[in-house]
Amino acid sequence: MADEKGDEVVVVAALEEAQMPLGRWPILSYGVGHMLNDITSACWFTYLLLFLQEIGLAPRDAAIVMLSGQVADGLMTILAGEMIDRFGHFKLWHIGGSILVGISFSSVFGGCLLCTILGTDSYLVRTIGYSFFAAVFNIGWAATQVSHMSMVNCLTMNSTSRVALASCRNAFTMVANLGLYAIALVVFALVSTKACSDIVRQYRWIAYVSIFVGCSFLVMFYCGTKEPTLQSGSDCKKSVRISWGYWFKKTLYYQVALLYMLARLITNVSQSLIAFYVTRDLKMNEYSKAIIPAIIFCCSFLVSVVLQEIKWNSRRLKSLLTIGAILWVISGAAVFVLPSQMHSLMYPLAMVIGAANALVMVTTIGLESSLVGDDLNGSAFVYGSLSFLDKMSCGIALFVLESYEDSISCGEIRGLNTVSRYGTGLIPSCFAVLALLVTSTLKLQDTTPRASAASAAALEAPLLV
Repeated sequence: MADEKGDEVVVVAALEEAQMPLGRWPILSYGVGHMLNDITSACWFTYLLLFLQEIGLAPRDAAIVMLSGQVADGLMTILAGEMIDRFGHFKLWHIGGSILVGISFSSVFGGCLLCTILGTDSYLVRTIGYSFFAAVFNIGWAATQVSHMSMVNCLTMNSTSRVALASCRNAFTMVANLGLYAIALVVFALVSTKACSDIVRQYRWIAYVSIFVGCSFLVMFYCGTKEPTLQSGSDCKKSVRISWGYWFKKTLYYQVALLYMLARLITNVSQSLIAFYVTRDLKMNEYSKAIIPAIIFCCSFLVSVVLQEIKWNSRRLKSLLTIGAILWVISGAAVFVLPSQMHSLMYPLAMVIGAANALVMVTTIGLESSLVGDDLNGSAFVYGSLSFLDKMSCGIALFVLESYEDSISCGEIRGLNTVSRYGTGLIPSCFAVLALLVTSTLKLQDTTPRASAASAAALEAPLLV
């Protein structure tokens, strides 16, 4: 009897401690834990295809490298979520993933490691080598991302602290992205590209500096963040999960999945080809490869902050998603027809694209929350399946696009109408038109009182925290 009372006292004390707000240092140390992922991801989507083609890979093979990474990422996202749910050890997964990210990222942008190991520089070995390390990079990236995001609910039960943790993480995501473009701008300015070997040297410096910066912040994370524990009675307890079939019977699941996929296609495809577009189609200088993406990101972040202050309901959600899609239709069409002689117009267009990206992404994430409602035991499947769908669709879309691209060697000038012009402008506009059509069919008001209350709560919560 005494032992039982003692156990009860320990449990109560643990729950009371979990309800206490976190201090500034634990919040700050957690917030920097995704810096390596964020800074390498920004470089990956903005410069990978450009780098691979500039060093001699055919567009189709460069797309194969990207696709291998996206497939590995999608599969690992599901596997890591399942394994962490079952066994915990968040920091172990985070450390393992970060090691894979650092090694593989430097092996892609730092040169072909497999070629060095085998002592050959054949085209096939280069393609296989880059594809292998692209897959390893995305496996590590997914493990780090899932473990870091999963920590929030297990670090504290205090709702204010949870918001602070997520907000701090988002703030450092901005720092990482802007840091990457600042690094790239400095490298492009200091390292000239008179030959293909200089291109490799440029991206090697970007990769090494990015890894150093990211790892420096990881030291803060590992020193300041304690390993969360999965304990019964907390928000991390295991519960009976909702079956997959429950979601497959809901029309809203397919609508939200399609909208989320289209939003990711719009942002990721355009981001992956923007560097091609500004330098080869618009014939802007080397600095534009860093400045234009930075403008897009800054405007996207500022609009996201404004959106956070709005009290959400279904009508506003649909209205702002519609506005974002319309902005993309207009800006995408303008990008598609913009002549190189008027390339200065790309700066205001980048601002519009950034605002449109924020509107479509924040609102579709809000739709995910509305879909889950209070069915929290099935949220892992919803977020995991939609993430898998987005990664696979983006990889396939870029592969198909690059399959129609002509090969280009260093210094060669391309014609006006290229795949990068279609992929940066027209095709995202088409995806935006499809998003408009799907949005018009949305019915967010559920019939049951319980579901309606859950949906309303999800819609009224801030979409960006």
